[in-house]
Amino acid sequence: MSAREAFGSRRRLVAILRGVKPDEVEAVASALVEAGISIIEVPLNSPEPFESISRLARSFGDQAVVGAGTVTKVADVDRLHDAGGRIVVSPNCNPSVIARAVERSMIPMPGVFTATECFAALDAGATAIKLFPASVAGTGGLKAIKAVLPADCDVYAVGGVSAANMPEWLAAGIAGFGIGTALYTPGFTVEQVAKVARETVAAYDRATAG
Repeated sequence: MSAREAFGSRRRLVAILRGVKPDEVEAVASALVEAGISIIEVPLNSPEPFESISRLARSFGDQAVVGAGTVTKVADVDRLHDAGGRIVVSPNCNPSVIARAVERSMIPMPGVFTATECFAALDAGATAIKLFPASVAGTGGLKAIKAVLPADCDVYAVGGVSAANMPEWLAAGIAGFGIGTALYTPGFTVEQVAKVARETVAAYDRATAG
């Protein structure tokens, strides 16, 4: 299944919950889903990440696409699968991780920065890639890469993306966004997450209207 098929009509907003703890993850996810964000990743350098992912998969599996970020090892793809995760987000392009995710009917979203990394990811089976750090590449870098990528490859911007600059990224051809510290930082209350999530969704909806 491609990333487009898996995400369906969902907003192309990936909530990155770096540092979230298992005892708070369900409340945070509930606020996100209620606001309209239904693609959620828990980076593996968070406390007990697989426990958080397992809880999300059990509680929100029918409402959200759940997975992990910072996946750099093949063994972690298997652990993620066993925990109920579906998306495999990485900071780098590791063909072995991508291939294992595809083999297990999961959705790899490898991190890329150069054309070489983009095509290595596609050759390994990825259908969506993560431009990281997007703030360094800029919209000019995105346009240059998009010019040589196949039309069915979706590029997500992660790193330095905010509600304020969504319109310029969309105009440059980005397919979606990964939102991290602006949306969730350890210590945020559920109310804070809900407020930022609503603002992010509103900005995305305005930018994609029409």
